[in-house]
Amino acid sequence: MQPPKAGTDRQPTIPPQEQNPPGQTDELNPRPDHGEETYVGSGKLTGLRALVTGGDSGIGRAVAIAYAREGADVAISHLDSEQSDADETLRWIDQAGRRGVSIPADLRGAEACAQTVERTVQELGGLDILVNNAAFQYARGGEGELEGIDPETVERIFRTNLDALLWLTQAALPHLGEGSSVINTSSIQAYKPSPSLLAYAATKAAINNLTANLAQQLGPRGIRVNAVAPGPIWTPLNPATRNAEEMETFGENTPLGRVGQPAEVAPAFVFLASPRDASFVSGTVLGVTGGKPTM
Repeated sequence: MQPPKAGTDRQPTIPPQEQNPPGQTDELNPRPDHGEETYVGSGKLTGLRALVTGGDSGIGRAVAIAYAREGADVAISHLDSEQSDADETLRWIDQAGRRGVSIPADLRGAEACAQTVERTVQELGGLDILVNNAAFQYARGGEGELEGIDPETVERIFRTNLDALLWLTQAALPHLGEGSSVINTSSIQAYKPSPSLLAYAATKAAINNLTANLAQQLGPRGIRVNAVAPGPIWTPLNPATRNAEEMETFGENTPLGRVGQPAEVAPAFVFLASPRDASFVSGTVLGVTGGKPTM
C-alpha cells in the first residue's frame, strides 16, 4: 500500500453530475478514495465484530475497509439496489483477511433492523461495534425546502436516519457488553444547517442528542456511545440527491477549501471503536469537517 496522500492531492475537480438515489460509486467522477490503497491497520480492533449500516459505499465503505484492516470481521447492510457496491466492499474486507457479510435490508422498519442485527450475530458469532451510518437526504430542485418538501420524503429521511438508529441499537443491546461501542454518523448539518436540507439537518441534530442520551443510559453497562460529524464528503449520496451544478463547488466553503474523502473520515470511527484508545470516550461528537466549527 502507498503512504497516505497529502491533503492537496485529495482536492479533486468535480464536474456537474447527477444520479438517481441512492447512487452508485462506479458512476462518480472522480472516484472517491475509501482508503483502498492508503489505509494501513495496526491491530486496534483485532478479534472484534462490527456491523456498519450503509457500508456498501462512501463513508460506510471506508469504515468497513479500515475496520477489516484493524482486525475486525465486518457485516455491512445496504439496499438491494446497492449490491454491486456492497460486493466491492466485501472484496476489500476479504483482501484484509477478515470475514465480511453483506446484508440487503431497508432499515426503515423495526423488524428489518432486528433481522439485520440477528443475521450479523449469526454470521460473525457476536457483535462488538455498531455503526449507525445509513442515511438519506434530498435537496434537488427545491424539494428540500419547506414549500417543496413532501410527506413521503420527510418520512423516508426520518425513518432512515433516526428510527433505524433507535431500532438497531435496541436490537444490538443484548449482544453488546463491556467494552462494546455504538458509533452514530452525525453531520456538520447539525451545527450549520443548510436551508435546502431542512429535514436531514433536523435528524442530524437529533442524532447528537440521542448520542449523549444513550451514552448516559448505556455507560453503566460498559458500552460507549459516540458520534462522528463529517463535513462535505465525496460520496454517491451527494450527486444522487443534489442539483448537478452544486457539485462543481461542493466542499469549497470549508476553511480547507475542498471536499473531504471517505478515507479521511474512517480513522475517527476507528478511534472511537478502539477499546484501548477510546476507553474513556463516550457521549462525544467528533467533527471531521475541514475546519467548519461544531459548536
